[in-house]
Parts: sequence; structure tokens; C-alpha cells
Amino acid sequence: MPRKILHLDLDAFFCAVEEQRDPGLRGKAFAVGGRPDQRGVVASCSYAARRFGIRSAMPMSRAVKLCPQLIIVSSHFDLYRAASQEVMARLHQLTPLVEQLSIDEAFLDVSGLPEPAEALARRLQATINTELNLPCSLGVATNKLVAKIANDIGKSAAHSGRPPNALQVVAPGQEAAFLAPLPVESLWGVGPKTAERLHGLGLRTIGELARWPEADLVHRFGQHGYDLARHAKGLDERPVVTEHEAKSISQEVTFVKDVTDGPRLQETLRRQSEQVGYQLRRKGLSGTTVKLKLRWADFTTLTRQVTLERPTNLDDDIYAAALQLFEKHWPPGKRVRLIGVGVSGLETAAYQLGLWSDPEQEQSRRLQPVLDELRERFGRQAIQRGSQLHRDSAEEA
Repeated sequence: MPRKILHLDLDAFFCAVEEQRDPGLRGKAFAVGGRPDQRGVVASCSYAARRFGIRSAMPMSRAVKLCPQLIIVSSHFDLYRAASQEVMARLHQLTPLVEQLSIDEAFLDVSGLPEPAEALARRLQATINTELNLPCSLGVATNKLVAKIANDIGKSAAHSGRPPNALQVVAPGQEAAFLAPLPVESLWGVGPKTAERLHGLGLRTIGELARWPEADLVHRFGQHGYDLARHAKGLDERPVVTEHEAKSISQEVTFVKDVTDGPRLQETLRRQSEQVGYQLRRKGLSGTTVKLKLRWADFTTLTRQVTLERPTNLDDDIYAAALQLFEKHWPPGKRVRLIGVGVSGLETAAYQLGLWSDPEQEQSRRLQPVLDELRERFGRQAIQRGSQLHRDSAEEA
């Protein structure tokens, strides 16, 4: 029996949540994101704004030029996370086979349910529309590849200036026919460079790619050529994966204005190290590699990393490694646009007291859960280091 796969995408999700918070925004051209005079970018924009050519990830200054009357709304990520959790709860009520791709996107495998896939999709869409007052679009097919592309096609067919709330179904056996007229760029894994090479062979549609000899594609592209040949025919056996293993945990920030102040950069590293350590402990993980990321004023990006002697999830360990990298690779006075800290080489956290354990590290390990609990109860600012309090007082003076 063919599988029944749904791809769900919440339409302009951040904007839909903002319209719930402020109904006066409905039908207006607005964007969620940062201010245009502070290097802000568009995180999401309403469909009314999209009619002016505004898109996500566009600099807000550019968006305002395209639409001078554009309303700019600050992000409220706590509301977005809460709404996303409500949506994902509805998906899990339908099936346990849910693969969440992002805050507003997921795959579902409903093959084990007796109802037709289209009926299940319409019921799910109606549930999210009525219970959560959120628009969403769905693609329905026998595999993830075609379901995702179907959703993209369904959403793009709507030009009303309102959320599409689309539903596009590809019947079993019609996968190749559905894909055939679409440009090769619609396939996963076909970026600008691959598309250019395919165009050089005279292949511009997925149907033309499907008819090209598979052996030649493998010769030209290796394993990727094999995937291209199968995907062009609408074949995709990948399962819906219910959990993703984290490969790294990181925090970074882009400053409103370039920073040359060493103590401020170090304090930013300290806070980021605390946030990364906290996330590691919440997930029950430790890591062996600490990475520092720096972006200069000219957008040149530098990444450096160091491997620790043993895995850790302690704030102090992470900060010490990040600070060592920072002091080694930051020329004093050089303007910094972005700074970030990450930990990789993750594994399940396990602690064993050794004969030669560092007493200070042992004290830090015992203190860390207490600090986490206090911050969870009273907020991240409830516990601060003396150096930070001194710095804040100096800035206020």
C-alpha cells in the first residue's frame, strides 16, 4: 500500500500570531523584525506586504523602500513558541509519526489511519483554523519530497493578498506527472550550481531530467546524480523521523553597531556560554569541542575551535575555552559585527569523579544545578556575576 504523507506549513506564522495579538493588523502591509536603522531584517511579512515584493530575510531598510507605509512589528518569540507547541500538539493527536522541521513546519505519516489522506489533511487544517485561528497549508502525497513540493505549489497558486490556506493533493501514481512540468530548481538538492550544470545539458524541467539516462547522471554527479534521477521520477523512500539528534548547540548575536570594546565582547561571550551550557544540561548532553565565531565589519567571518580533554556542559568550561580563542584571534580594537559560541561533539552527559578531579571544577559542577533552578524560577537576571553588576553600574553612571 502506498504511504500517506502530509507536509504542513503555517502561513506567515509570525504575522498570524501578531494579528491575534493586535487584530488591527489584519489586512495591512506589515513585517515582523528589526528596525531599518539598526540593520534589522524581515523575519516574516504579511501577504499584503508581499504584494510589494517584500520577502523574509530581506533587510528591513529595503522593505521600507518597497513599501513606505509598511508597519514594522517587533518579534514576540515567546508567543510564537507557545502557538507552535499548540499546533504540534494537534499534529500528535492525529499521529505519533511527526517530524518537526522548524517552528512552523512539519511532516506527518498518516499511513496507519483508515481515512483517505486528503480527508485527514482537510480535517487537520480545519482543526488548526478553528481551534487555534491560524492559517496553514498542506501538501499530500506518497512521500516527503512530493508532499513538500505539492505544498509549495499550492501556496504559490494563491494571489489574493491573504494567507493561502491551501491544500494540494498528488494522487498515488501521479508523482512523476505532477513534477514533470516544474523547473529542476524545485527539487531538493538542486541549488544554483547544480541547476547551471543541468541547464548546460539542456535540462530545465523535472520531466526532462527524469528522461535523462541515470548512468550518465551518476557519472557526472556521483551519488547525487543517483538521487537526482530518482527524485525526478517522484521516488523518495525517506521515513518521517520523529527525533533529530542534535549535532551542536550555539548562541550568536549581531550587534546593532560594530563593537570594539573588549570587556563588552568578553561579557557577551560569558552570557552566550551560560546559555549554551544551560541548553546542554536541559538536553542531558555534554560536548568536547568549543567553537568561536567572529564576523568583522567587512562581513568577513572567522571561526575557530578547540577540543577539550573531556566532555563538559559547565558554563565556566565553555567560557574559558571561548575566551582563550577570543584572546588569541581578536586584534584589540578591531570592529566586531557578530560574535557567537557553540559546542559540538555532543554525547549523553555522564559524570564520574576521578582521582585527580579539579576541586574548583567539582565545586562548579555542584553549584550549576542550583544556579539553573534559581534562574528558571526568578529569571536569567536573578543571578549575575559581580563583574557584570559592576559593569552595569558603570554604564548607568
